[in-house]
Amino acid sequence: MPATRLRYGVLGFACALSMITYLDRACMASSAKAFVHDLGLTSVGDLNWVFAAFTLAYALFEIPSGWLGDVIGPRKVLVRIVLWWSAFTALTGLVGMRLGGSVLGAFQVGSLAVTPLAVLIVVRFLFGAGEAGAYPNITRALHNWFPLGERGFAQGAVWMCGRLMGGLTPLVWMVLVEGIGRPLAGQVAEAAADPLVPPLLHWRSTFWLFGAIGIVWCILFALRFRNRPEQNRKVNQAELDLIRAGRVESTSAHPRVPWSRLLASGNLWLLCLMYACQSYGWAFYMTYLPSFLESHYEVEATSTLGAIYKGGPLWMGALGCLAGGLATDWLVRRTGNRRLGRRLFAVLGHALTVVCFLLCPLMPSAFWFFLAVSLSGFFTDLSMGPAWAVCQDIGRRHAAIVAGAMNMIGALGGALANWATGFLIQRSLAAHAAWLGVPAKDLSAAQTAAGELPGYHLNFLIFAGVFVVGAICWLLIDSTRPVVPEE
Repeated sequence: MPATRLRYGVLGFACALSMITYLDRACMASSAKAFVHDLGLTSVGDLNWVFAAFTLAYALFEIPSGWLGDVIGPRKVLVRIVLWWSAFTALTGLVGMRLGGSVLGAFQVGSLAVTPLAVLIVVRFLFGAGEAGAYPNITRALHNWFPLGERGFAQGAVWMCGRLMGGLTPLVWMVLVEGIGRPLAGQVAEAAADPLVPPLLHWRSTFWLFGAIGIVWCILFALRFRNRPEQNRKVNQAELDLIRAGRVESTSAHPRVPWSRLLASGNLWLLCLMYACQSYGWAFYMTYLPSFLESHYEVEATSTLGAIYKGGPLWMGALGCLAGGLATDWLVRRTGNRRLGRRLFAVLGHALTVVCFLLCPLMPSAFWFFLAVSLSGFFTDLSMGPAWAVCQDIGRRHAAIVAGAMNMIGALGGALANWATGFLIQRSLAAHAAWLGVPAKDLSAAQTAAGELPGYHLNFLIFAGVFVVGAICWLLIDSTRPVVPEE
């Protein structure tokens, strides 16, 4: 009897969840200008702590969430965290909202005046705490359900779907919130302000809609998913044998974690450092990229082609995730050398990302910048399938914890990038304002863009530098050396 294919249904749930995570993350970058306006901020650089709060919380709760998935199984953990983050996605849309004469998020605590910006930082921190653990628990589910030779493909597919949704989010946001306008920037202001197709929702309502999508996923997932294939009566013995072929480790849950062995693993630390470097450069795509294109290449908010430009690194990253996942599995099968199979395409991807970031400051138009930054996204994500497959290779029955550790350190790199990128933009703008002898908040849009530009260019050079470090780490990572040898 041929093997059933229930594992691909599990992959479908994982891919759908990956898409929802990116939808809820990327919409914050699309709404950045709206928050700057409604909260009375000077520039998008003032949101650096908002962006950093999400990634910091995401980092801090990665290992606890991964550990919990290893102990009680990914089903319960994923339902809980998706419900949590969906609630805070919806709450994000309330911050700074005016009801009557009052502003939500502005209140007094004794002598301390709490601003809507401070409340937004807290809400996004709690949102990040909710999203933490999604990918480690997806990794645990795939570890339980997929054979060794399909791990890279499964992880690559999950990340491809996430990146694809991240790339689609500016387009979805434009249709829902901005309306559909003319193809590119440079039109007269009246045309840009009067889209050809009017918007469907207020930007705040869009956060509520996105929160509801997560709740629907939870209901379907809880009804259909089981932690292990043995628990699903529709999985036949042939598929069970296929999934278990070549395994040497147990898939059972376990409360005891050898923390000392994990902390002493140089292999794991290299993997984590590599992912921090990768996340540092990648964070720009999810935070400041849309504002950069609007301010410095005059891409209109209602431009369809502009929305594609804003999602370029994620569109191309989706292809990179799939290509990297397929390539690593192919090379492992072809050579039998798992160390080389996980390493080769990842090193190549990081090296080419360095080149792309060095080219970004030199691009003369929106199209050429889109091309350079999109290729950087593709080459970056060639390593996603290999990186998460390595978590399974070296983590084995501790796969979720190892994945959580990698993602935690990676998220700390992203948090640092989100803060530092905005800080450098702020410093550049402040220096320009001082040179003009004008307060930063009184600068015109053109003056603000000119003041921010050196800060952006410096950031591109820093991104290139951290990817050099990431490539070196990949040369040293050994996917054949488990963190904890099986007892």
